[in-house]
Amino acid sequence: MKKKHPCGSDNWQIWRMGMDFGIKCMGCGRKVMIPRRKFEKAVKKIITTEQPR
Repeated sequence: MKKKHPCGSDNWQIWRMGMDFGIKCMGCGRKVMIPRRKFEKAVKKIITTEQPR
């Protein structure tokens, strides 16, 4: 995300996708729901750790 979370972390994990995005702060574990449009504007880059099948 472009802005950091108040805990200081800027890494997030997506745990829900749909009309709203559910994201979890990797620093403190807080879960936040945000609308899709706001998420698409605020995301800086997407990093994947899963291996393609």
